[in-house]
Amino acid sequence: MKQINLFIELIRLRSPIGIMLLFWPCAWGLTVAYDFNGEITNYIKYLILFFFGSILMRSAGCVINDITDKKFDKKVERTKNRPIASNKISVKLALLYVLILCFLALLILINFNKLTVILALASMPLAFSYPLMKRFTYWPQFFLGITFNYGLILGWTSINENLLIAPIVFYIGAIFWTLGYDTIYGFQDIKDDEIIGVKSTSIKFKNNSTIFLILCYSILFISLVILGIIMDFNNFYFMCLIIPFCHLFFYQIKYLKIKVPMNCLKIFKSNNFLGLIVLINIFIGKIL
Repeated sequence: MKQINLFIELIRLRSPIGIMLLFWPCAWGLTVAYDFNGEITNYIKYLILFFFGSILMRSAGCVINDITDKKFDKKVERTKNRPIASNKISVKLALLYVLILCFLALLILINFNKLTVILALASMPLAFSYPLMKRFTYWPQFFLGITFNYGLILGWTSINENLLIAPIVFYIGAIFWTLGYDTIYGFQDIKDDEIIGVKSTSIKFKNNSTIFLILCYSILFISLVILGIIMDFNNFYFMCLIIPFCHLFFYQIKYLKIKVPMNCLKIFKSNNFLGLIVLINIFIGKIL
């Protein structure tokens, strides 16, 4: 039971927000592409596959992150007790967990078409190199955005074996969404990160956080508007965009206090709600 609890702690299973932030773009891309005039059996099947795939890949990503950041995590108050940083789990055992998780994810991946499989495998080097980016650039959150929202493209190609402008525009908007919310997340550790020399957009824009977040979330919102135009969504879609707009600009930005870690964490986690309301908006645009 002790090893099981350590494994659960290692993959952050008690903190599922990362799983959901990885899953929502998959659901978005799948829903935009799917034709709901026919049966929805395949839609439900793919949605379930993407959900479990998100659990496995987010878990593997957490383990890789903790392996590469072991020395840094020991010096940060919030992360010093993580299983690898505190030597409760060895690096060798952690690597074994990564192999098992990736193998299980592969078993899920082979249920999709050839293009989706190829694109997913092509993203693996970026996914596993992301934790190293904070050593070399102030923009690791940008690389996280590219990786975390890749499922949007996979959701689209699982239905349409091609890439059109609609998913690409949406993907770009989603990247800036992640750039925004992970900058908010990073404000929790900004003091420790500056001491140990880790880079992030949280540090780079700490004196201009509001302007930076407005820019990121504006790009996401504009992409949602363009998506609706390209996909010829109904008028209800555009009317309902007021909800994510208010959440992004009046809740997340207005009430953010970058010097209060618990406030940053609360606002970061609220992006799970944003993911859901964007998905509902897409349904409204396609079905009503």
